[in-house]
Amino acid sequence: MNNTFSSSSQIGLVSTFSELVQTDFKGEINALCWHRNLDGDFKEIVSKLSLKENITEVYPEDLIALELSEKGNTAREIILNDLQLLMDFGASPSLNLLKCYERDDEFDFISTDVYSFHVDRSPILTDTFLCTYHGAASEIVANSQADQKILVPEIRAKLRELHDGPEEEFENFLEENFFDLHYLIHDNAEIINLGQMHLWRLAVDHPEQQVLPCIHRAPVENDGEYRLLLIC
Repeated sequence: MNNTFSSSSQIGLVSTFSELVQTDFKGEINALCWHRNLDGDFKEIVSKLSLKENITEVYPEDLIALELSEKGNTAREIILNDLQLLMDFGASPSLNLLKCYERDDEFDFISTDVYSFHVDRSPILTDTFLCTYHGAASEIVANSQADQKILVPEIRAKLRELHDGPEEEFENFLEENFFDLHYLIHDNAEIINLGQMHLWRLAVDHPEQQVLPCIHRAPVENDGEYRLLLIC
């Protein structure tokens, strides 16, 4: 089932960018949301951008070159400001026009694409930032409502067959193929939609992280509608 995020114990709400980047994750909270109600016309921006591949990166100069209405210009200024805030913070944001991501359908018992609930891992202590300006929005689920797929007995047994190597190398095999990053949600799990226009900060998997990494996934896109997503 889907749930609104205002009542979730895993989400902290903030009202400024500085709060978003300075607030510590703690306890169950592994997702922070700069909650915003924005007035720009992001759909107009999407309609005037050109999709070159299934995922097309949009650069500031691409946005600046667009001829837009007043509300379209408001949306452009919001996006450019978000990009600048993140760059000034030291992040490397990317703005993507999305038709769809590549699907991983190699195995019928486990998937490692972004449509599967997963966590991000980083070699340095950092966070995932994202904002959906237009189109279907990303989703998260509480860690208590999901199990690591590699610990599900029937999936683990099939992965052992797939590995077909020395037992001492099995855990490395799981990590190298990113199987350990993916999760199976419980039947009664509350899936939380992150909504449009809010800027999110999600905890990643890192030894120094003080909380569990945030389990999330890309949504199935709406028919005939592109997503406009900021992510880093």
